[in-house]
Amino acid sequence: MLHAIVVALRESRGFAHKRDIGDIVTALGQSLPGGIADLSQAVPIGDDCAAMPDGNGGYLLFAIEGLVEDFITRMPWFAGYCGVMVNVSDIYAMGGRPTAVVNALWSAGMQPADDMLKGMAVASAKYGVPIVGGHSNNRSERPQLAVSILGRATKLLTSFDARPGDRLVMVIDLRGAYEEPFPYWNASTTTPGERLRGDLEILPLLAEEGLCDAGKDISMAGAIGTALMLLECSGVGATIDINAIPRPDGVPMLRWLTSFPSYGFVLAVRPDKVDAVLARFEARDLAAAVVGDVDDTRRLVLRRGQQQEELWDLQRDAFICEAATSQADSNVQVTHA
Repeated sequence: MLHAIVVALRESRGFAHKRDIGDIVTALGQSLPGGIADLSQAVPIGDDCAAMPDGNGGYLLFAIEGLVEDFITRMPWFAGYCGVMVNVSDIYAMGGRPTAVVNALWSAGMQPADDMLKGMAVASAKYGVPIVGGHSNNRSERPQLAVSILGRATKLLTSFDARPGDRLVMVIDLRGAYEEPFPYWNASTTTPGERLRGDLEILPLLAEEGLCDAGKDISMAGAIGTALMLLECSGVGATIDINAIPRPDGVPMLRWLTSFPSYGFVLAVRPDKVDAVLARFEARDLAAAVVGDVDDTRRLVLRRGQQQEELWDLQRDAFICEAATSQADSNVQVTHA
């Protein structure tokens, strides 16, 4: 039943973590004389990376990811690998190309530090992004890991440029499997680096060739939660047909909608550019499909067959934070969402 899916998504861990962003923004605003509005002296909140003009017509990109402790404890090698992988995805999601990563690592001796570092090293080699430094503490009571990345872009894909009339496109690499028992769809660790880099290169080319200017990579909020963040930042709404979302055979719908794929993006594409965008992904055997339409309602409605139900009304209830939409007219975006 669609209603059960809607309820489960609203109560999911991924949605809860994204809603925490609002608390962070509020706390930052309380420390500034003008409140949250003063954050605009930097750039708006709600994108995958910071994007700072480089003085030459392009942008310096900057992002960071932290890994949850239970993930590190149970799968330290994969946690290290993901620390690099998810940062790389954030850079490409902004239309950029990564240049280097650094890490901050805490561990009780070299275990699990050794496994985390080995995972990072493998991902660094596969994605062609060097590890150039970091911080370590091998006398910590609990393992922790954060990884930061730099990149560059000549044209941006942003969370602030979806428009009414756009088609929502989702693209996911289905050539993978779950890292049980976690909701991580891994289509990366056993894939040749050349293919991984080629698949990601599609994103900056779409931006540079004017085929797309709005998108996000699918995060722990899942495909629907990521789409909701994109809609909120752009001040728009949409109807999404969840049956149209690319999905592996045999995976239950709810599990898939709360999964984090190693390669997954939500794009808002002008109608006349859709065929060209889909063709780029299909040429590399990536599953891509139109899943919905952007409108001006600021509501996200889900459809499945003959059923239809509202998931979120952004006019009534912010998802990330009010600041994301109130600053949507700025021309540079900052802060991972």
